[in-house]
Amino acid sequence: MKKIMIGFAVFLIAMMMCTVISRSIYAHRLPMVGTCQPESKYVEHKVEAEGIVVAGGEKTVTYLPGLRIDAMPVHAGDRVEEGDILFQIDLEDLGKMIEDKRTEISKVSLQIDAILENQAIAQQKKELELARAREDYDTTARIQDTQVGRATESYSQAQEDLEENGGDESLKDALQSAAYEEADAKAQRDEAVKLAGRKVEDILLPDNAASDLEVAQVEKASLWADMQELQKIVDSQGIVKAPFGGVITEILAGVGDRVPDTAVLLISDESLPCQLKVTLDKEQKKYISLGDEVSVKIEGAGRALEDKIGYLAESRTAPEKYEALIELPQNTGVPGASGTIARSENGEKHKCCIPVTALNTQEDRNYVYVLKEREGILGQEYYVDEMNVKVIDKNENWAALEEGTLDKDSKVVISSTMEIKKGDVVRWEQ
Repeated sequence: MKKIMIGFAVFLIAMMMCTVISRSIYAHRLPMVGTCQPESKYVEHKVEAEGIVVAGGEKTVTYLPGLRIDAMPVHAGDRVEEGDILFQIDLEDLGKMIEDKRTEISKVSLQIDAILENQAIAQQKKELELARAREDYDTTARIQDTQVGRATESYSQAQEDLEENGGDESLKDALQSAAYEEADAKAQRDEAVKLAGRKVEDILLPDNAASDLEVAQVEKASLWADMQELQKIVDSQGIVKAPFGGVITEILAGVGDRVPDTAVLLISDESLPCQLKVTLDKEQKKYISLGDEVSVKIEGAGRALEDKIGYLAESRTAPEKYEALIELPQNTGVPGASGTIARSENGEKHKCCIPVTALNTQEDRNYVYVLKEREGILGQEYYVDEMNVKVIDKNENWAALEEGTLDKDSKVVISSTMEIKKGDVVRWEQ
């Protein structure tokens, strides 16, 4: 009997040890979770964004259009002083252009010579026509005067015959006929002389206005001026220098391109202060407004500056982005340098805040895991439950939840040694 009791006791001890070992092994395999309780906090928002310094204004560098660029030793972002080399023109191509100009000038010169020669011939023809017309006028007047004189003599003779021989009817008829002939001769003379005179007047009228000579002469003068301008470039070896100092902000034509009729380069206007250009996303835009003060740090500057947002609008090149400009103090920063802005906003105080590490998101749903207790196979155990929550504010560290979602004693899971899901049994790291 004694042996039986001893054996039973050993059995009970063995069973107890197995149970302890089993529970230890079971518990060891469970994920360990850390928790926190909701607390009241101000959800502070910090905005930090990088940007680049841009010129407050720009000046254009223009040059004679159509020339080919052979070399350009400068790049965007380079600083140049007045007189520094910007680019060089292709002299071989320039020589061909000069020859083309000479050819055009020769063609226009031939046109001018032809026009002048034709004008001289036309003038000779006009003078000849005028001389002939005047000769015709004199001849016509003389002939017609003779005809009128003869008609007058016939009339006078008929009148004498009538007077000498009395009132014979035939003589009266002859006198009447002679009177008509005299009148007709005078009328014919007047008409013939008038027509001959008008022909002289027509020839004396000025010729129609013609602009072909003037146009050709203007074209020749323009071509000649262009060729002289090209020759000056040849004399300077095609080197183009900066007309003023500044930082090159943009290059609009490169090696091998022809000089555009707008601008080759843009250089910063150093009479105006530089600006810091920053791109913000939608979330950052919520906490920065036009006129807000921000802390500005410029590459190479000794200390941060406090300045205001001077411009804020949607980006024209990046969708759902915003561009902000901050005007820098005079002589601060150079175009192309980097910079950052920073701004903090305390925001509102919320009664139910949890770390963002506790927040889970699936599609449009936000939820948290909450630690709870229940009776399990091996006694009292911890498990996780899933609770949907509504986020009303958030920063990089804290999320504010709508009141009533969680109570102040809720144990919200913020960490886990393994992946967990709703209903999983866990160990609690207190």
